[in-house]
Amino acid sequence: MAYNTILYEVGEGYAAITLNRPEKLNAITAELHGEFREALAHVAEDAKIRALLLTGAGRGFCAGQDLNDRATAPGDAPRDLGQTLDTLYNPLIRGLRALPKPVISAVNGVAAGAGANLALACDIVLAARSARFIQAFCRLGLVPDSGGTYFLPRLAGQARAMGLALLGEPLLAERAEEIGLIWRCVDDDKLAEEARKLARHLATQPTMGLALTKQAINASWANNLDRQLDLERDLQRVAGRTEDYREGVKAFLEKRQPNFKGR
Repeated sequence: MAYNTILYEVGEGYAAITLNRPEKLNAITAELHGEFREALAHVAEDAKIRALLLTGAGRGFCAGQDLNDRATAPGDAPRDLGQTLDTLYNPLIRGLRALPKPVISAVNGVAAGAGANLALACDIVLAARSARFIQAFCRLGLVPDSGGTYFLPRLAGQARAMGLALLGEPLLAERAEEIGLIWRCVDDDKLAEEARKLARHLATQPTMGLALTKQAINASWANNLDRQLDLERDLQRVAGRTEDYREGVKAFLEKRQPNFKGR
């Protein structure tokens, strides 16, 4: 598939989506939204793709919304940014969170505004040591969107979420790892290979079990213990009927590596 604003490739059991506007630090436009969502739908539908890797081309991951794409002429009515979220950003974040396959973001360089929260919406976040996460919304008089007000307090805590959102100061990758905002910080020259290695690994794992695990962990933030225990029961019932569960038990008893099929 050929796109103008993203690169799409299929590796060993996984797909990679690369935001590809390097001259604009991969700032997001309506066209990029459309192409991203089309590629994401293809990932969801293709059973041979069992993991997704998201990264950015050039020296940055994503600078957030391209403000040139939102410019208005003098005298024009202000744009309805709520509608922009309803039609573009919110469906994209929901699509990433609901994807029944693990999603890795490899953050190379700056991840600002919606770009930062796009990265945080992924299941596992790797970041280059030089990467920075910036909640830049306060510099424009806006509210953190694309899940920012949801992810930040849950991952980093209330106090850090407030500081990041109200001050807009850059958060270095090493510190992001220390406070639990991301999974791991790696050296810049190792990021691409570490991310692809992780994608290849996840593509060999029990895909349905991983999807159910995502569902359970994401739901836990809104559940009390009793509801979460019931959900674990229901999802475990589904997982226990999969071909991969049978293969996992058989491989364990036979003292060999399992050969999961993602079913």
